[in-house]
Amino acid sequence: MKLLDRLRGKKAPDPDVRRRQLLITGRITDGVILDIEMNAEGGEVATYLYTLNGVDFESADLLTNEQRNERAKYAPGARIGVRYDPRNQGDSIVE
Repeated sequence: MKLLDRLRGKKAPDPDVRRRQLLITGRITDGVILDIEMNAEGGEVATYLYTLNGVDFESADLLTNEQRNERAKYAPGARIGVRYDPRNQGDSIVE
């Protein structure tokens, strides 16, 4: 979150709300899983790469329980769908 937002008292967006919004309004592109790591809370975080208009974006997303049950689909090197915000192309989630 930006410093000005903190000073104005704005809260960080809820990750579940952000995910639902991207699933509804986000555009879809292809990506590739680079790595899967465990975070401190025991969740699996996928690092992935996607390209839009000649620009490479590398991002990370916490996998949902449904996604964690499909390990082969999210293994490093796997091709995946990525939903991104067309107004902020760096804001994305793994489909």
